[in-house]
Amino acid sequence: MGVFAYDDEHPSTVAPAKLYKALAKDADSIIPKMIEAFQSVEIVEGNGGPGTIKKLTLVEGGKTGYVLHKVEAIDEANLGYDYSIVGGTGLDESLEKVSFEIKVVPGPDGGSIGKVNVKYYTKGDSVLSEAVREETKSKGNGLFKAIEGYVLANPDY
Repeated sequence: MGVFAYDDEHPSTVAPAKLYKALAKDADSIIPKMIEAFQSVEIVEGNGGPGTIKKLTLVEGGKTGYVLHKVEAIDEANLGYDYSIVGGTGLDESLEKVSFEIKVVPGPDGGSIGKVNVKYYTKGDSVLSEAVREETKSKGNGLFKAIEGYVLANPDY
């Protein structure tokens, strides 16, 4: 198994606590409202805390698929949320899993910065392709922007 990692940052005008709440606590209800491809988010194992596995069902290119999202850690005091994509039709066959460590920190002018560390765990001797890395990064950026957009569009959130 190989491990490939990268770090990314997403600046936002949304205050850290509010952005964290949307990303870590309310994303299950926000994502299907903001991204048409997402059909549902359902808990298939656990109670919402670490160890919980969620099934995210989506339709892309006319095909229905899903990913299994495992909550790894929740650190409300430090605005941290870690999860992994551990299975499903949306996980590339060369990957064992993709892990995301997210932390929201204060940014300029009352906003925040979403810091993300992504680790790709490949199966056997598989090499992480640039296409898989770029697709995952693009989808992650899209999720962040959709959730941020929801908060900005709903000032009473």
